[in-house]
Amino acid sequence: MHRLPHRARTALVRHFVESRRLRGRGEVLRGHHNINYVLRSGPVLALLLGAVPFTRLKYRVPLRTVEVVPRIWPREAEVLRVVCRYLREVPPCLADLGDGSVHRYRMGRALSDGGPLRNVGDELMRSFASFFARTARVPVAELPARPEGWPEDGDTQGFLDWLVRFTEERVHRPNRDRFGALFDAVGVPEDAMVRFAANHRCRISRPFRLLHTDVHQANTVVRGRRLAVIDWELAIFGDPLHDLATHLVRMAYDKQEQVRMTELWAEAMAEAGFTELTAGLHEDLPTYVAFEYAQSVFTDVLRAATDLPEDADTDHFQAAADRVQRAIGRAREPLRLVDVPGREPVVEALRAWYGTRAE
Repeated sequence: MHRLPHRARTALVRHFVESRRLRGRGEVLRGHHNINYVLRSGPVLALLLGAVPFTRLKYRVPLRTVEVVPRIWPREAEVLRVVCRYLREVPPCLADLGDGSVHRYRMGRALSDGGPLRNVGDELMRSFASFFARTARVPVAELPARPEGWPEDGDTQGFLDWLVRFTEERVHRPNRDRFGALFDAVGVPEDAMVRFAANHRCRISRPFRLLHTDVHQANTVVRGRRLAVIDWELAIFGDPLHDLATHLVRMAYDKQEQVRMTELWAEAMAEAGFTELTAGLHEDLPTYVAFEYAQSVFTDVLRAATDLPEDADTDHFQAAADRVQRAIGRAREPLRLVDVPGREPVVEALRAWYGTRAE
């Protein structure tokens, strides 16, 4: 089977996974970026993939969604080919189908199962800190090529500028026609990111490394005492403090947990011999946390609106308004927001947008 031409093998793999998906066998896991179908590999499919027969696989199909986060490497499989050589717990991509991909299924439970964690605990934080340090060991030279014009290694301000430009030019501006009235109504001005850039800078240079950028509960699988971080489609190359900041925010740590996680991250980096990655930690980490709060206001407003179902009722609008208000509250200081509306005006703004979305 492995001697088949690549195109023929890919076509056969697609046929088998699609037929199993259409038969409705296995679990369906829907994320923001992909639908994941958990399937059993029959003997032929396993042979094609080089997998053990009847083990579980994950068939990932990208969703067409509003672009809200950067992707510098369009093929996750290329990233995983490197990552899996150094982080053996990460499930590899077994077949890149172009319009989908097949991955080994990671056994265990997602941290998000059962709802948000009330108390993360020191042991789990240490595991996350170890993950970040081991990710820093992935050789830069083996990573896929970066896009043209990518900031030079160590240009932390250039990296932050790139993130700000992406938010403004690829998320905010392209969605102004469709969502501009909603942004205005919930208190997000047209010059929001200009305000952010004028008041936030990186002060210290740090070497760049591979970053996952989306380390949170739903992307963390635990089995026994072992932790695996999955879903690398948003991986980029840049300042390690950005990876720590996205983790601190998306894990919804409280202030005390943020401080402890930061301490453990710095300790793990130092123990791994990467003290240079912690330079300017206390000066620049708040800047990246502020950026995460600032950029997520666009993500959360867009998703709160587009996630409203066709038959949205009062509860749906209330829940969407809560999501928007939470995002606005966190972004208030980084974006210098002044006129922040209360809950009912946000509900009315969402209703107004909902009434015009089919136009």
